[in-house]
Parts: sequence; structure tokens; C-alpha cells
Amino acid sequence: MDNAQIKYLKGNCLIAGPGMEDEHFKNTLVYLCAHSAQGAMGFVINRKIVEYSFIDLAVQLPINFAAAIPPLALYQGGPVDKVRGFVLHSTDYLPDDCVETGGGIAISSSIDVLSDIARGCGPRESIIAMGYANWAPGQLEKEIIADDWLVAPASEELVFKTKDEEKWQKALDELKIDVNRLSLFSGRA
Repeated sequence: MDNAQIKYLKGNCLIAGPGMEDEHFKNTLVYLCAHSAQGAMGFVINRKIVEYSFIDLAVQLPINFAAAIPPLALYQGGPVDKVRGFVLHSTDYLPDDCVETGGGIAISSSIDVLSDIARGCGPRESIIAMGYANWAPGQLEKEIIADDWLVAPASEELVFKTKDEEKWQKALDELKIDVNRLSLFSGRA
């Protein structure tokens, strides 16, 4: 199969399978912002960072902010480069440096988007992720075949409006999958 025949998963979500043993990803929902022959990149979108918030981040960075910074959570985007921030956001806000990933969702990583959020003139919906997840060429495909991940369509509703503690189950429900009926072991018959 050549690359023209491969269906890449950019703009979809990965649901951690019930047998996922990696603590970074157990019971997570990952939004894939990139997937190609060169590998994949995504962000965990259902694990908040409890130690600090957007207010703490805004004070540390050279950004302009209003008197009242919105009380937004930061998310554990993944195990790679945990000090680097990314903003998944709605496409009502499209600065020059952002990348649209499909389904009304875009990614920005400049300090300008954080400044706009702090001033109240940023995107309507957003998730600020610290760090990211990435896969080498072919790695994600192997993990999907091994039942580490299920693939679900992403939507603004699922990514931005569903409660974090409900995202994993809601993604499964949208696929009409009962996690209790899934095997914890993969194999061939």
C-alpha cells in the first residue's frame, strides 16, 4: 500500500484502550493534530494539571492581561516537552501562525494566543496543553493494531464542551462500544 492509499487520522481522537498500561495515557482521550508518514502528534485533552493554572502561567510569561485573568485550567498535553504550551481552539480565532486541523479545531503555539485569551479577546473555546504526545513513523499504526488505541471522530462538543471526566467514556459511547466487552488482550484467531 502506498502513502496515497493510507488514511491518516489528523483531526480525530484516540481513545486509550482498556489494556493501556502506560500511565501517561491510561483512560485518556488524545486529540491528533498531525498524522502522516513522518509520524503523529497529539494532545491529551482530559487530564488537567492540578498544581497550577492559567493564572500562574500568565504571571510567569511576558503577556498582556486584563485585570481579571480568566480562571482556566491547564492540561497535561503529553509526556514530551512538558514546559512547552499549545492551545487547541475553535476556528473563530485564526491568527496567521495557527494550523487548522479540521472539524472546527485549530492549534496555536505563539504567546499571542495566550495574551488574547488573558485579555478576553481570544478564541471562543480553548484548551491549553502543556507538553504533547508523539509517535515515530509507523508507531501509532502498530499501537492501533495492538488495540492500544481506538479511533473516534473529534468534534467541538467532545473536545471543548464535554466534562473532562466524561470525555473518554463519551468517545466510546459515540462509537457504540461497551468497554466491558472489550478484551484486555490482543491476539489472532
